[in-house]
Amino acid sequence: MYEINEFTTRAELDNTLADKVADILAKAVAQHGRASIAVSGGSTPKGFFQALSNKDLPWSEITVTLADERWVNIDSDASNTKLVYENLIQNKATNAKFFHLKQGEQLTHETLADLNLAAKSSILPLDVLILGMGEDGHTASLFPCSDQIDECLSATTAPLLKVVPKTAPHDRISFSYSYLKPSKNVILHISGQAKMDVLNKALANDDKREMPIRAFLHDPEINTQVFWAE
Repeated sequence: MYEINEFTTRAELDNTLADKVADILAKAVAQHGRASIAVSGGSTPKGFFQALSNKDLPWSEITVTLADERWVNIDSDASNTKLVYENLIQNKATNAKFFHLKQGEQLTHETLADLNLAAKSSILPLDVLILGMGEDGHTASLFPCSDQIDECLSATTAPLLKVVPKTAPHDRISFSYSYLKPSKNVILHISGQAKMDVLNKALANDDKREMPIRAFLHDPEINTQVFWAE
């Protein structure tokens, strides 16, 4: 399931989305004493990150993580962790906790095992999941070109996986679909006509292996909120 929310400007989208997410996180902390949010990288969410970072929230009880990360140094311009620290964990959000996906030099089986245990105990299921979408229909690092795509979409896989895309640089670590699906609020944040064209293609067919974003758009158990502005 999905619902498309269209906005005239990206600033309007960013501010409305920040209001919505802040409300969800505040209620989660009030009810459960903690909240978790996974965000995505790229240039699209920067304005949203900055708007959210200025919200008065109990940030020390909120854990931020990433839907996926490139296995690069944290000071690399390709690092989503760097993007989050520079744009979201700022202003009023400096006390937020951050669950690092990129830990250590090598993405080993031991590293994955430790991360999976920590994720299950501290942040899953996510209160908020903010997804992006690539031109090929990938989301998080669920790449249709990767040899790991079946594992990524499997209902029985682990929370976090190593993914090696064939059409994009860097090895990745990504949450699997089976552990992103139970997120209490799933939001797809996209902008521009090109991404709307990709979205329309994704909506026209339900082959999720060809375009993994379809797993979120066509699953009747998920209410994916699409936030789009030109």
